[in-house]
Formats: sequence, C-alpha cells, structure tokens
Amino acid sequence: MLMEAITQLLDVINGVQLFVRREDLLHPVISGNKYRKLKYTLAQIILDKRSSMLTFGGAHSNHILAAAYAANQNQLRAIGVIRGDELIDRSKWGPTLQRAHDFGMHFEFVSRADYRHLKNDFNYWRQRFPEAAIVPEGGTSALAVKGCSEILLDQDEYYDYVVCAVGTGGTLAGLSNARLRRPKILGVPVIKGDFLTEDIRKFAVNSNWELLNGYEFGGYGKITTALIAFMNTFYQKYQVPLDPVYTGKAMFAIDEKITQNYFPKGSKVLFIHTGGLQGISAMNTYLSQKNQTLIDGYV
Repeated sequence: MLMEAITQLLDVINGVQLFVRREDLLHPVISGNKYRKLKYTLAQIILDKRSSMLTFGGAHSNHILAAAYAANQNQLRAIGVIRGDELIDRSKWGPTLQRAHDFGMHFEFVSRADYRHLKNDFNYWRQRFPEAAIVPEGGTSALAVKGCSEILLDQDEYYDYVVCAVGTGGTLAGLSNARLRRPKILGVPVIKGDFLTEDIRKFAVNSNWELLNGYEFGGYGKITTALIAFMNTFYQKYQVPLDPVYTGKAMFAIDEKITQNYFPKGSKVLFIHTGGLQGISAMNTYLSQKNQTLIDGYV
C-alpha cells in the first residue's frame, strides 16, 4: 500500500521558506528511506532467486522491522543479526523486535563486542546461511542509494537546500546522486565519528553535499530534555511528528541554522522526513520509566 510523499510548506522563518517532504507517509510499515533503500535491493534478491535475506541492526532498528515486513510480503525468509545477546531473553524485547518476529524474522543475537566486527564479516554469514542474500546494516548499498536518488524529482530544482538526517549515509548519497543542479544537499549526522564523509564518498558521485555536525545529542539513539521539548513544540505547532533518533535531530539543526542566519533570506529549504516514527514507542517507554516528558505525535 504505497502512498504519496506529499510536500508541505511549514513556515517562513527569518525570510526562509521551510518545506517538508513527508516520506514518512509512503507506507504504514516500510516508511521513509527504508522503502527507498529496499526497493531495488529486494528486486535483485528476487531476480537472483534467493530464498532468504540476512541483515543487521539493533533492538529498535527501523531497518530490521522494514526488512522483516518486506521479506514477509515477498515470501522470503528474513534473518536478523541483532546487537545485544541479552536480548535472547524475550522479555527484554521492545515493540520493534516483537513486530519483526511477528512478520516471521529469525533472530541471531550476538554480543555488542562481537557485533562490531560480525556486521561486516559477510563471509562468516555466507558460510552459515549460504542461501541468504546479505544486506548491510541500515540497508545502505549501491542499490539502496539508487532508490534514495528517486526521492528528489526534476521539479525540486525549485529549492536552494535539501536537508536530511544521516545515519549510514545512503540517503544523503542518493539525494546527491539525483543530479539536480541547484539545491545544496545538507546532511545532519546522528552518530558521532569522522568516518561518515568517506562512507558517503563511496556512493556519492557529486560534490554538492555537506555535513552539519554537532547535532548528535550525545550519540546514536541518545536524547536530551532539550531535544524532546523541541520535538513536542514542533509537533504542537505543525502537526508533523518527528522521531528522536533521526528526524528530530535534523529538524533541530535546521531550526538553529535558520536562527543563526546560515540560510540567506529568501532561501527555500526542503527537509526530507525519512520516517522512523515506529521507534517512538520504545523511547516513550524508556522516558516513562525515567518519569520524563513523553514524545508527542505518535500512537
């Protein structure tokens, strides 16, 4: 059930027009960039007549859930290599793992230490599951980047800047590869580390992009009360939900950059909402346990 990714003019702030493309509305399960990343990857798996798909992620991974659903819908066996061997205890599963399991995904739980190298040791997993097509963590590959390049259309020459959150870098590379002449592509990393630039360069054929660093809020999956307060204020004002791992941090960066006059007056800025809203449920459970303010906008 693929929907349309509508584009909304949210506001005009300091003379800057802020638009959002609602990729989060593409599909009720495989929303945002996860749909884009899996589109051609799945087509290749089916063309190669593979019977299963093996991929990697954490307990709250949007990619794990999307891969489980996509495999289910295409009569493929899904295998998820999950970070954290404590999750062998099913009582510690959150809603993401439970839903992925309901879609038929088989889990291989590995310790956090082992996960760091096993997520890249494809030969090890090929020996264990020779029938499986292996999809990298986060889904990023040349085929995924091709899918993400379709987020932007010819008419998007209208914008001066296109902004997205950056995890593994595949979405940013795809936006860059869309080959639009006008917009500058800006990425907001949500994970600490100086490796992202080189990772993006592996797939981005153009140099029309830049990273806006400093909005990790402590690291991947980390949050602060300031971030939650911003997200809730944003939702109350625009009725557009954001997630705390990706889009909340990216929109926080855009808002601050507008305030700092980073964007010239008259600029048209397009924010790509890459989905990830399913992760709010687990985050709200965590916040509730800490007696902290919950995130608005997602049921």
